[in-house]
Amino acid sequence: MAETIRLVVAVLGNAASMSVYAAPLVTFKRVITKKSTEEFSCIPYIIGLLNCLLYTWYGLPVVSCKWENFPLVTVNGIGIVLELSYVLIYFWFASNKGKVKVAMTAIPVVLIFCIIAAVSAFVFHDHRHRKLLVGSIGLVISVTLYGSPLVVMKKVIQTKSVEFMPLTLSVCSSISSSLWLIYGLLIRDIFVAGPNVLGLPLSILQLVLHCIYPKRSVVEEPSKEDQEKGNLEKVDMEMGKAETNVTSHMTQNS
Repeated sequence: MAETIRLVVAVLGNAASMSVYAAPLVTFKRVITKKSTEEFSCIPYIIGLLNCLLYTWYGLPVVSCKWENFPLVTVNGIGIVLELSYVLIYFWFASNKGKVKVAMTAIPVVLIFCIIAAVSAFVFHDHRHRKLLVGSIGLVISVTLYGSPLVVMKKVIQTKSVEFMPLTLSVCSSISSSLWLIYGLLIRDIFVAGPNVLGLPLSILQLVLHCIYPKRSVVEEPSKEDQEKGNLEKVDMEMGKAETNVTSHMTQNS
């Protein structure tokens, strides 16, 4: 009976996590349509990629005992493909400055994972220590991943708009966190349950912000240079009108 419950929760958790990984498709459809990354940040997707890499590695028989954590492999394996796709799309449509930022963040992330994988595979020779190493780092990264929306939430409060915090992602995150928290408790694995202890309240907070603030476009205030340019254009237009009036008056007098 207990095994059946764990299996059902794992399947539901996989489905919910797939929804979380697929939710940004709406965002990146907008990025592709507008050919601009606008105010969206690439950091959550890069951290998400590292998180998927670590938990896929954690679930493989190299780290875990046989296939005891197979559900982690399936969901995070798909997550790797999707998160990597998002990072590449973001890089393609980002400004030159944005491209540098993506490269300077993504390359160290991939190197960190390679080092962790190599150390866990060749330095430690038992599953217990391998799980402890990979799971501990995965726990920290997951907490960071769940904490990354705090930056977006700060922007929501400042602009009083949830335009850059998709509702679908917030809903899917709350469901996914709930299910994986239950699954982690059922299998008594702190490295699975731990991140969701923080992830669940943060996801709920995002839903609260959606209830408080409407979705409206954020209109950025013009910069000082734009204001000065506008004033010069206004002066030029007024001078042009004055010259037209003088010319017209001289023509009539002649």
